[in-house]
Amino acid sequence: MLRYRTAILCASALVSCPVLAGEMADTEQREIIVTGARDDGSTATKTDTPIIETPQPITVIDDALYLAQGAVSVGDTLNYVSGVTTNPYGPDSRVDGAFVRGINALQFRDGMRDIFSYYASIRADPYNFDQVELVRGPASVLFGQGALGGIINLVSKKPEFEKHGEVSLRYGSFDRKEALVDFTGPLNDAVAGRVVARVRDAGTQTDFVPDDRVMVSPSVSFRLSPDTELTFIGLYQEDDSGSTSQFLPLVGTILPNPNGQLPDSLFIGKPGWDRYDGRLLQGTALLSHSFGGTAKLNLKARYIDSDLTYFTHYPDNYSNPGNPFLDPDQRIMGLYVDGSLARMEIFSTDNNVQFDFNTGAAVEHSVLAGVDFSFNRVRKTGGFAYEVFDIYDIDYDSLSDYGGGLPTPTYVAEDVQQDQLGVYLQNQVRFLDRISVVLGARRDWTSARSFASPRQFDSATTIRAGVIGEIVAGVSPFFSYTESFEPIAGTASDGTAFIPKSGRQYEAGIKFHPADRILMTVTGYHIRESNRPVSDDSTTDPFDQIQIGSLTSKGIEFEGTASLPGDLNLIGNMSYNEAEIDGTDRQLDNVPKINASLWATKGFDLSEDTSLLIGGGARYVGKNRSYGPTFPNGIVTPSYTLFDAFAEVSWNRWAFTVNATNLFDKRHYSACLARGDCFMGSERNLFGTVSYRF
Repeated sequence: MLRYRTAILCASALVSCPVLAGEMADTEQREIIVTGARDDGSTATKTDTPIIETPQPITVIDDALYLAQGAVSVGDTLNYVSGVTTNPYGPDSRVDGAFVRGINALQFRDGMRDIFSYYASIRADPYNFDQVELVRGPASVLFGQGALGGIINLVSKKPEFEKHGEVSLRYGSFDRKEALVDFTGPLNDAVAGRVVARVRDAGTQTDFVPDDRVMVSPSVSFRLSPDTELTFIGLYQEDDSGSTSQFLPLVGTILPNPNGQLPDSLFIGKPGWDRYDGRLLQGTALLSHSFGGTAKLNLKARYIDSDLTYFTHYPDNYSNPGNPFLDPDQRIMGLYVDGSLARMEIFSTDNNVQFDFNTGAAVEHSVLAGVDFSFNRVRKTGGFAYEVFDIYDIDYDSLSDYGGGLPTPTYVAEDVQQDQLGVYLQNQVRFLDRISVVLGARRDWTSARSFASPRQFDSATTIRAGVIGEIVAGVSPFFSYTESFEPIAGTASDGTAFIPKSGRQYEAGIKFHPADRILMTVTGYHIRESNRPVSDDSTTDPFDQIQIGSLTSKGIEFEGTASLPGDLNLIGNMSYNEAEIDGTDRQLDNVPKINASLWATKGFDLSEDTSLLIGGGARYVGKNRSYGPTFPNGIVTPSYTLFDAFAEVSWNRWAFTVNATNLFDKRHYSACLARGDCFMGSERNLFGTVSYRF
């Protein structure tokens, strides 16, 4: 009980607590010691470097925090992070999404990228991770294929040599029923194991769309010697779901229709045929070895095999976005039928060695040299058809199920193969224990092949430089220059493989840390990106893309965390972002300029063996605008503010928790695009959990 409560409170400050030395009685009170300003953030540098010595904004969200905030997807874990617009197209049961500084962020797992292409895999499960790390700005020097706005790194739960675990049962909105298990502990003096699992039977806010999941992740760690540890992590996950994104027309959602507003829960498709079903297998190996404290070797490798069936219907909003109806009563529409069978294979490895040495009494070096390689292949077989239907009175029985398979004739929708080899070198220099300099360089070689075009070879050199110094106690200004190089899976609308994106960023800011329990960061940035894929408006397919010239994103961010006396913890964020395709003087579609959030938790001791933890927050997402030929002045998606809350009563080893997101059930749209479609925002999600922890 106290272990969990401590984790929640510490995580509420976006920091970590010291590892507990041993088991304590459930009734014993504990002083929470927060050392957040000097916590290590490993993703930005691939070394254990304190956050206040890293010239880049870093946010680490502990699992206890994002679960308390009601996260049911990886996208939800970033709801209270500065500079991030989570789930920009509403709750999407197919993929996790987040705009970081106006640009799609790439997802990594344990430092290796695990998502290539859209609709070729299923979503990661947030219960399977200890924490989620967000590094804003380019990180290509270390990761190669990092996006310009930032990367999201998911840190897997690994075996521990201290025995603990939990079993939880949950019930909530949309008939959500879940069982969750997390056990870890020693198998003998040199071997530890862990099993993380979830079984879910649930609906969603969209009619006829389930959200069922079976996830099992076993892992084992071997202490081969006092300086060597080898860990294997397995994962089997199977999802039976569909698409909560129904691509509803503008006319009937944000624009008036004489037949009224379409319901939030409307399902457009064939019940039983429409689906998003996938199976995922992963195997990961992690090896670390320390050479007497002056050098450290880290080796990582992962193989992923994914199969996905994606059958869907969506209305033809795109031929005439201002009036997509085929009758004067504005009821009858064309209906696209699209199906694909996808297979994705990924192999990734990242290997580096770190050397620590001094070149004088006051000059410390940490040099990192590494090589990484990744290979991915995505193959899709597709089928396409077109029907007509009444969107205000859908006759589901009349829609074809195509014999339970793809519409015919079928075709090769995608067959793309990519590989990347990179070498990198980084030197972190610490002067007088007050000033830190980071210098890095990387060289990448990539190749990409599409069935529609010959193999394409690319290479790039990226660099990184940054400095941060504690000029006075508790005040650390920083400046950095970073570059990006991102190979892109997929093809343009003419069938040619995408060429890599590239970009650079200048950033300057200040980190205030008057006490270890308080950390505030203010930063300004200027990003320029080239070769960005955008919608190809010259075709009728809304998902066709072309690559354009350049994009500029610039803005200011504030992020503050504090753990205060009396078990009070606060997180406050605000950001302003201008992201425009150069020469247009228009904000990118669906990218708000202003985001803000506030989260707080407070703990109470109710009796010797009972405690109460309550928390809540508010999230504001500013309005955004989308432009197109039919709407040259743009379609505006209004701003919205959502409130979340949770409460947990802990008694001995039992915990009783209630979570609510969008507490007041605010009806809102996440995105309405000038191309013709609207996406519903998340409705209220209320669920209760009973847990036994040991």
